[in-house]
Amino acid sequence: MNNILKILVLASIGGLIGYITNIIAIKLIFRPIKPIKIPLINKEIIGLIPKRKAEIAANIGMVIEEEFLSLEEILDNIITEEDKQNVVEYIKIKVKLIINEKMSLAPNSIKNLIQGYIVDIVEVEIKNSIDDLSKDLIIKANERINIQKMVENKITELDLYELEDIILKIAQKELKHIEVLGLVLGFLIGIIQGIIIIFI
Repeated sequence: MNNILKILVLASIGGLIGYITNIIAIKLIFRPIKPIKIPLINKEIIGLIPKRKAEIAANIGMVIEEEFLSLEEILDNIITEEDKQNVVEYIKIKVKLIINEKMSLAPNSIKNLIQGYIVDIVEVEIKNSIDDLSKDLIIKANERINIQKMVENKITELDLYELEDIILKIAQKELKHIEVLGLVLGFLIGIIQGIIIIFI
């Protein structure tokens, strides 16, 4: 019974050490936010994220642009075929109204003939013009918009406390699992140590 108690005590201590160690390790990802000088070793310590914020921001920006949110996909969906058709229909209605208004004294047969001719031109030319404009907009947008840089700048501008809060909210479950895993591993290591001490 005495041996089992020793093993349990060592396992509990091991579990507690593992749990606390993992909590500290998680905290050290973010803290200290500002460098702290340690005189004995003449070095500064700073959290992983504060130290490598710019590099992390650049990598996140790159991953988002390459894997999740390409500019080409966004631009391809800005003007759809339905949008083009809606523009053409709108212009056709406007042309008919203008012809009716400006040629109110002209006979209907002439108005209908002119309307039919212009509407046919609008149908073909406007669609082609929209395609040309779309291509031009895509080329200009590709030159002006850099998703990677935008994401990188947003992350870089974030306050480190705010960034820590966001990451903790996103990864709360996973970080809790790491803490519990430290407890379990520490407990198991404590049992193994107890068995070694008592029986070897």
